[in-house]
Amino acid sequence: MNRIERISAILIQLQSRKIVKAQDIADRFNITLRTVYRDIRSLEASGVPIIGEAGVGYSLMEGYKLAPVQFTIEEATAFITAEKMIEKLTDTGLDESYKSALYKVKATLRNVEKNYLETIEENIEVLKNPYLPEKKSENSHLQTCIAAISGKQILSLKYFANHNQETSERNIEPVGVFYQMGRWYLIAWCHLRKDYRNFRFDRIRELKLNGKIFEKQHPSLKTFLKQVAKEEKLDTAILSIDNEVIKYLGEQKYYNGFVSEKRNKLTTEMTFLTAGLEGIARWYMMLGDHATIIEPPALKLRVKELLKELQKRIK
Repeated sequence: MNRIERISAILIQLQSRKIVKAQDIADRFNITLRTVYRDIRSLEASGVPIIGEAGVGYSLMEGYKLAPVQFTIEEATAFITAEKMIEKLTDTGLDESYKSALYKVKATLRNVEKNYLETIEENIEVLKNPYLPEKKSENSHLQTCIAAISGKQILSLKYFANHNQETSERNIEPVGVFYQMGRWYLIAWCHLRKDYRNFRFDRIRELKLNGKIFEKQHPSLKTFLKQVAKEEKLDTAILSIDNEVIKYLGEQKYYNGFVSEKRNKLTTEMTFLTAGLEGIARWYMMLGDHATIIEPPALKLRVKELLKELQKRIK
């Protein structure tokens, strides 16, 4: 990306948020803060009314508007691809909202670009996993949670706890929502437990705004998730797997916490971070004589125990 393209992109970024930090711009374009300051001065010199406050960030003067943004063919195609993924991999409510937004994107394109997208749309497809059950729509929960987070409103919910198979009623102060492994989750301060809790959308039996506002300033979702990851105790496991079977592993390695690999002539040394050795011990047994445990010793011990139990069952 040349400088002119970067400066134009920075201007669009300034339009997209109320306040944009210089560091965010630097991270996005992989440039130094000095370069960011120089680009901002160039925009100001061209007549763009930018307000800068030390320690806060940059913003455009209230009321300043640019002409509608024109998308490139590549960008519009990316939208189409994302639409296919959202349609198959998320709930129906989110899919409908995305399609509505995409219609507005298409409206900005020229006729030749619209014709291109109509043609290419028939040649992109995302297939669902036939072995996974259909999920019910969780859109009502998502929209309610987002409204509560934005307005700092307390939520009342009935929640089914899997560990005791009971449903409890509680009031919570929502912090943020995130999507992981095909599920939506809500992080919130729970009045009942006096602590932060993680709620799975599919276990929420009832959710509504109760009309009350909370004043407490909670940490950001990103900060919270980083802290959870930091506090979580993970075990490191290293396996040496024959190269001839690597291609058959597919996504299984990711489910077991795969983080890196070192490929050798005949074998590949794979490193995993896992919350428990039990799962990876059983997965290792599926690899049979095509893998060797390098570490930890506890993993070797658990596999030996499982083999003893297996021998008892096949006598």
